Amino acid sequence: MPEKAGIGSALRFATELLAWIATPWALAPHSVPLAVLSVIVLIGLPTLFSTPGDKRHVIVAVPGVVTILLVLLQLVAAVASSWLAWAPAVAVVVSLLAAATVVTELPRWRRLLR
Repeated sequence: MPEKAGIGSALRFATELLAWIATPWALAPHSVPLAVLSVIVLIGLPTLFSTPGDKRHVIVAVPGVVTILLVLLQLVAAVASSWLAWAPAVAVVVSLLAAATVVTELPRWRRLLR
């Protein structure tokens, strides 16, 4: 059964959105192609790969651990890129959001590992 929308999915989406913005922002001054590639990877991988029962539409089925690793990729990208691209106060907020996301994701991750 796919996850119902709740605080965990809302925090996860907010953090993903920040990763999609902060990562190319941090990379663009060094390499525009790499910035574009980062968005393709951050959006494309979770769209392409998902765990059956976690989402309604599965293109390529993967075990739950892969879904968890993809979420962690988004969280790390959001935090690291925010520290590189934005003011420290904003990066602190992004870091706190990522930490809250981890806490709210733990029940889902336990379910994905079964």
